[in-house]
Formats: sequence, structure tokens, C-alpha cells
Amino acid sequence: MGIIIIFIEIKKEKMGIIKVENIRVYAYHGCLSEETIIGSDYRVDVSVEADLEKSSVTDALNDTVDYVALNAIVVEEMRIPAKLLEAVAKRIINRVFENCETVVSVSVSVSKINPPIGGDVERVTIVLNESR
Repeated sequence: MGIIIIFIEIKKEKMGIIKVENIRVYAYHGCLSEETIIGSDYRVDVSVEADLEKSSVTDALNDTVDYVALNAIVVEEMRIPAKLLEAVAKRIINRVFENCETVVSVSVSVSKINPPIGGDVERVTIVLNESR
């Protein structure tokens, strides 16, 4: 009878969070036809979790998650009309995962400012979180 020894290497990553907050855009989302014609003000916040150990040592942009790219993804996806804010947030999350290999989780909040809901409401917000 032999002895089998198994070694498991556990890599400790130094995770960090990068936030891009209060991205302000004018877009055309909503279930009402007037919303897709008139448009509205929106606020988007994105938070990503990634291993930031290498970039904290190298001080090199190509070793981190570029927040300029995160902002560009939000602006591009907000230009595409949707009925629901959830659909827009999901598209943003998908694009972040497609374009940022080191990102392990994404949180996106999309807020419609002064929504047309028949009351004095500052904003409505949806939040989606996803990990890979």
C-alpha cells in the first residue's frame, strides 16, 4: 500500500476595490414612450473588485483596472435605450467582465433622477452585483 501526498497551492491575492462614482449621463430609458423621446438624467456608480497587488508595486496602468475604461463602458451602454434599468446594469456588468480580465466582482447602481412616477421622488435606483 502506497502513500499519496497531494500538495495544494493556495495563492493569496491582495484584493482591492476600485469605484467610479456619480457618473452623470442623459439617456433614454423607460417603459413609457415619452421617456424614450424626452430622456432623463441618470447617475451610475460602478465598483469592481480585483487583485491590485501587482499595480500597487509596479505603479503601471496596464497592471490595474483602468477607471477611464470603466467610465467609457458606462457611457456607451447608457446610450443604448432599454425599458428597465436592470437591463442596462446587466449590460454594464457584462462589458466590465469582457474587458477587464482581473475583475472578480462588479457592483453597478443605476439611478433615474426625478422619475415620472406621480410623486415627489428624487430618484429611483437599482443595484446589481455579480461575481465570476
